[in-house]
Amino acid sequence: MTSFFPDLNVWLALSDAAHMHTNDAWNWFRTLPADRKLIFSRHTQIGLLRLLTSSSVMNMQPLTLGKAWSIYDRWLEHPSVEFYPEPRNLDSAFRQSTAAFSTKPASKAIGDCLLLATAKELHATLVTFDRGLQSLAHKQHCAAILPG
Repeated sequence: MTSFFPDLNVWLALSDAAHMHTNDAWNWFRTLPADRKLIFSRHTQIGLLRLLTSSSVMNMQPLTLGKAWSIYDRWLEHPSVEFYPEPRNLDSAFRQSTAAFSTKPASKAIGDCLLLATAKELHATLVTFDRGLQSLAHKQHCAAILPG
């Protein structure tokens, strides 16, 4: 089985037809092997709910939280999508992932490093539209791809 760990923008592009990357996301999704597994974590679950209910992200047409939950629930009904609980060693992996930023302010890097640590601990390929995150993943020996 091949496991993929989509970041927030990939989940959002798959969930919102108006997203600028929706076509790339769906083209990638349709080409996945039959034995694929797409993983939600608590971080990506909360992030998707937050983005779907944000006016600025949703072009001034945010969803209600109930509607956002229904989109998330539909994802979990898909046979290849699962929610995985936090891996046992995530804290250690997260600290290791953030070590390169220990001497600088790192607000964006914190979330990125959590995604990387989670992907590593789950033995999953990170999927992102963020070329910077993909580059950081490769520097930290984490498999990462750009969809599309």
